[in-house]
Amino acid sequence: MPEPSVVLARLMTTIEDRKREMPEHSYTTKLFRGGVPKIGSKVAEEAAEVIEAAGEPGEDGRQHTIREAADVLYHLFVLLAHREIRLEEVEAELARREGISGLDEKAARQQTSDS
Repeated sequence: MPEPSVVLARLMTTIEDRKREMPEHSYTTKLFRGGVPKIGSKVAEEAAEVIEAAGEPGEDGRQHTIREAADVLYHLFVLLAHREIRLEEVEAELARREGISGLDEKAARQQTSDS
């Protein structure tokens, strides 16, 4: 099985290709045509479903959570591609936050937005 980062990068590339080509019979194309309202509602829907699945017991709940997490990532990647945000930019932001307390990082963001 390929490394997770390879699979995620390949998925993002496929989504970016769909945006460029806009093939007629493509779910991804349908999402792009719906813009942020359509894509955003799918991200929210899938996020709620992954939370619900995470509360299910046992291996069935675990597997359901994995499937729903994949759906969240796919729809989030569509949203990123719609906004022309590359996966590398998100990775760079995560790398920037490495070693920083989540509470400190959140406080710094709030100070910046208050300025």
